[in-house]
Amino acid sequence: MIAGRTFWIIGASEGLGRALAHELDQAGARLVLSARSAGRLDSLAEEIGGTVRVVPMDVTDPASVRDAVAAAGEVDGMIYCAGFYEPLGVAEWKPEAVEAMCDVNFMGAVRVLGQVAPAMAARGRGHLVLIGSLAGFTGLPGAIGYGASKAAVMHLAENMQADLRGTGVRVQQINPGFIRTRLTDKNEFAMPMIMEPDEAARRVVHAMKSGRFATSFPRVFSWLFRAGRFLPRSLFLRLF
Repeated sequence: MIAGRTFWIIGASEGLGRALAHELDQAGARLVLSARSAGRLDSLAEEIGGTVRVVPMDVTDPASVRDAVAAAGEVDGMIYCAGFYEPLGVAEWKPEAVEAMCDVNFMGAVRVLGQVAPAMAARGRGHLVLIGSLAGFTGLPGAIGYGASKAAVMHLAENMQADLRGTGVRVQQINPGFIRTRLTDKNEFAMPMIMEPDEAARRVVHAMKSGRFATSFPRVFSWLFRAGRFLPRSLFLRLF
């Protein structure tokens, strides 16, 4: 399922994506690595060694995406974990930052998948993994832009799974909680059950090997977020 197959990691230069590159390499995958920073990708390729291909790409630039898709060529699987985050509430709304979160987290996925997913459907094989977030399950304080963009990614995964059933193309939605990265370092609030990137990457690869469409972790912490879809809003916000 993973060993011997080529996986394209988009958002591989830092955090979860970087840890995923190491984890998938250990699982025997061949790797194509993309992000904006060619230097960070080159250093990651040196860490891993072997036949790792580096394909710099800016997911907010359609021309860059088209060039990267052509350079990456046919792959067996793709993991979209490019992400941008800034903690913002309505009172401190920064239009440029909110638009950047939506552009990187959601529209970037749309740009890439619009060229990769139909090709996989035509071939009748492939594996698409979209990294959502527990923040995408329900509206949270201080998550203007980020929560909505991740909810959109998660919904997109559901749309694709519905369309691609029986085609040979597998779609998965994986929703982590807090991961210690340069992005979550911006938070000034307590982050329960925060994980190191290596641990989160192990959980993602374990989910990829499973037969599940959707995986959310840490499991117990995820129950609160999933319950938020069904609880009265006033009760959920008091609990949160």
